Amino acid sequence: MELNERADIDTSQIEDGRGSGGGGGIGGLPIGGGGLAGIVVTLIVALVGGYFGISGLSGPGGESTGQPLTQCSDDAQKLQVLECRNGLYVTSIQNYWAKQFPESFGEQYQPARTHLFSGNVRTACGAADSGVGPFYCPADSKVYIDLTFYQVLAKQLGAPGEFAQPYVLAHEYGHHVQNVLGTEAEMRRRQERDPGSANQESVKLELQADCYAGAWAHSAANTTDKDGDKIFTSLTDADIQEGIQTAGQIGDDALQGRGGGEVNPEQFTHGTSEQRQKWFRVGWESGDPTRCDTFKAGAVS
Repeated sequence: MELNERADIDTSQIEDGRGSGGGGGIGGLPIGGGGLAGIVVTLIVALVGGYFGISGLSGPGGESTGQPLTQCSDDAQKLQVLECRNGLYVTSIQNYWAKQFPESFGEQYQPARTHLFSGNVRTACGAADSGVGPFYCPADSKVYIDLTFYQVLAKQLGAPGEFAQPYVLAHEYGHHVQNVLGTEAEMRRRQERDPGSANQESVKLELQADCYAGAWAHSAANTTDKDGDKIFTSLTDADIQEGIQTAGQIGDDALQGRGGGEVNPEQFTHGTSEQRQKWFRVGWESGDPTRCDTFKAGAVS
């Protein structure tokens, strides 16, 4: 996978809320003093409990603010900067949906911002720290991520491939698509009507977001910036396989097993490794977001 250094990053889509704006690399980990070993247990518990997806936060909320990614203006250096590469991923994902959303759903796409944070953040969905992993908040229509998550993903969760990063972001933007369409709100209503089905409904929502990520991946190589320059100069089947591998490493069964506890399907909220890989492939192979109807009777078993 190679990015085009001439492609323009739409920094209006990114909020950098990491103190003074952050530097060019990954900062220190925020959980205690235990480094990756200290954060991973918290993260696994959070992932199994309902994060790396749509926010289930509670507690006091607030408004998140940030600065533009000013360090991404130098073409010669920007692709060496983690934030800038992720800025291009976000640009690709949002430009894909700006075109595809009206074609698939007959409505205009409403862009969402990605908010970078370090350590902790206040959102309209509540307060969070880095231990929850990336998430989407429907109350303020923002994707939240502490970029240190990628270290955990690579070193502790067994997904070191670079395409794991845009897969994570594309999954979160899949939740934004669900929010715009009203899918998330309807799922919440079904959960309220039948609390016993809450986890199963959550699994369907998460698998659909995986499928939407796959649909983006199908067309990612053709996404362009505002000037028509391609964002990716190469995207191979091997890159896609890294996305599929990532989906498998963060299945509920894999995470519960890695956390040292008993694998309990009744507690699944995101889907098994097999299910997550399957629905990513549905999106990737078809390139059609309308094929991602995980809520259709019998689609998820």
